[in-house]
Amino acid sequence: TTHLLPAGHPLFAAFMRTLPAGIIAVGLSRQLPRGSWWWKSFVLGGLNMAAFFPLLFLSAQRLPGGVAATLGAVQPIIVALLAVAVLHEQLSGWRLGWGVVGVVGVALVVLGPSAALDPVGVAAGLGGAGAMATGVVLTKKWKLPQSVSPVALAGWQLTAAGLLLAIPALLVEGPPAVISGRGWLGYAWLGLVGALVSYSLWFTGIRRLPVTSTALLGLLSPLVAALLGALIAPDDKALQYVLALYHCQVFLKRFLRLRYGRQRRRQQQQQRLHLRAAAVQSRISITILMLISAAIPMPTTVTTTMTTNATATMTMTTR
Repeated sequence: TTHLLPAGHPLFAAFMRTLPAGIIAVGLSRQLPRGSWWWKSFVLGGLNMAAFFPLLFLSAQRLPGGVAATLGAVQPIIVALLAVAVLHEQLSGWRLGWGVVGVVGVALVVLGPSAALDPVGVAAGLGGAGAMATGVVLTKKWKLPQSVSPVALAGWQLTAAGLLLAIPALLVEGPPAVISGRGWLGYAWLGLVGALVSYSLWFTGIRRLPVTSTALLGLLSPLVAALLGALIAPDDKALQYVLALYHCQVFLKRFLRLRYGRQRRRQQQQQRLHLRAAAVQSRISITILMLISAAIPMPTTVTTTMTTNATATMTMTTR
């Protein structure tokens, strides 16, 4: 979109990315918000899109691409801090550590000698990362409705964001004086692929992943953008970007395997401990029943029935 869109219209670009795609998504899903999800859609759409997109475009226009990408990579750190305040999770060192590693990794790949700092661009980059991080945390806090498809969720928030951006984009900033065919192609790509498809996939994943892991996936975005930039406008760094993406993919795969493999082993260990405790309780119950039957004369059929039931219970818990 850097090569296709008219420069200097971040609000209008965000508007074109959200409202048309949102209307298409709602039409495809045929699902409207219910109850509190009307205002929640506006809050999340405002954070994830209406605030994030213009700040992203502004940061990209005022800063070199590497600097803007590095600022956006601080999102996992912000998510880790917000999760403590909003989700009441404990602040763990591995979350902050992986966030810092992600920022450093992105900086090593995309920063170059031409990196420069513009105060407005830096503020826009950090503001966009903070808005998106807040939206991600609130999405996990409010728990997306299971009966609603990801396309519908994307449509609600994209439409809400487009409505929030309509007046600032059309009346305050205004559309570009001339939009070429390449410009319309860029807006179509942003709306259909960069919003409708990408956010439908995003909401599919955010339902299944923890909040910090979801934010870490965002580190792939600047790396992919750097790779595509090298392919569209080839230079001597193209091979460097390809190798960096490969190593990032290997690192991410190993990280997820380590993280979730450890959780799975912990759950299996807890399940085995519960089964062992139940087996011990069953053995104690059988012993008590045997002692009672030995101390108090009882009919043979009653004693046999009680012992058989207790033995069956122990067998089931052992299994």
